[in-house]
Amino acid sequence: MHEWLTDNMQTPHVVVDAGVTGVQVPRQFVRDGKIVLNVSYEATSALLLKNDWVSFGARFGGVAHEVKLPMQAILGIYSRESGQGMIFSEDDLPPPGDEPSPPPPSSSPPSGGDEPRRPRLTVVK
Repeated sequence: MHEWLTDNMQTPHVVVDAGVTGVQVPRQFVRDGKIVLNVSYEATSALLLKNDWVSFGARFGGVAHEVKLPMQAILGIYSRESGQGMIFSEDDLPPPGDEPSPPPPSSSPPSGGDEPRRPRLTVVK
């Protein structure tokens, strides 16, 4: 979805549940337990979109932060311009205790892993 939005000159944003274990975001920007992040290539540095994690560097209020998001924390992705996108249901989450290992430090290259489960998506209109 990120690739499709980017290819179509749209700005991808993700809605994140900041209460999920492993979420690393600047807490002062969290509202009602959630945060919306611009995940365009222009707004991020070293953007890594993996099967289990999304990680990148970004500036919040002019201050650089490293952001790490386990996939189960991402509630949806949408276009800033049109508002169209996808939301992910509770059924898409792995069972408790089946949490992915954290991403590698940003200075080392990512390593391969087990084959991930294929997520089920719901279209939001």
